[in-house]
Amino acid sequence: MIARIGIAFILLVATTLPGAAEPFHHPFGEWREYNRDWLAACPDAIDEDAADYYGFSCFASTGSAELNAAGLPAYKLTLVHNRLTGARDVALTVAADNAMVDETRPLLIAFGTEKPESLAFPTDLETRSATANQYFIADPERSARILAGMVERNAMTLTIPIKGELMPRPVRMSLRGVSASLDFMAAYARRVAQY
Repeated sequence: MIARIGIAFILLVATTLPGAAEPFHHPFGEWREYNRDWLAACPDAIDEDAADYYGFSCFASTGSAELNAAGLPAYKLTLVHNRLTGARDVALTVAADNAMVDETRPLLIAFGTEKPESLAFPTDLETRSATANQYFIADPERSARILAGMVERNAMTLTIPIKGELMPRPVRMSLRGVSASLDFMAAYARRVAQY
């Protein structure tokens, strides 16, 4: 009898955990889905002439545990799914208080104990759409390789060079939810009124 109650309790807890995400329509005008540590979103409309990727893309993000003065993640990792071409991008945002990226030194990406991937500014990492603090992996093949590593792992460490700081800042980013977020973006990429 105790075993049955224990099994029933485990099943109850398992069915109430946020592991099985459900898409929902947000009042901001987009479909959203929480996937563990990631939030994925696809806006209701596609603006093919938009000046930045928000107009014609779905995106998913996770943030660092460290927050800035505005209460937002000091560092953010974003996946972008272009709804017009199907292309995927990986971007990093640095929004820490009083911190500017030192673009004379490389940024490192490491999965566990593997040798870190070194990305130099502006050849390997580039800004787009007049942003000063969001960096995209420039080479599509390298971006795809890093994204494949993100799908296989549950965390990664970004080592970010900051102006005026001798030692770069290590920032751990959760990858729990990357696969589900990619699936959501692919499924909702064409869920819009005009298509």
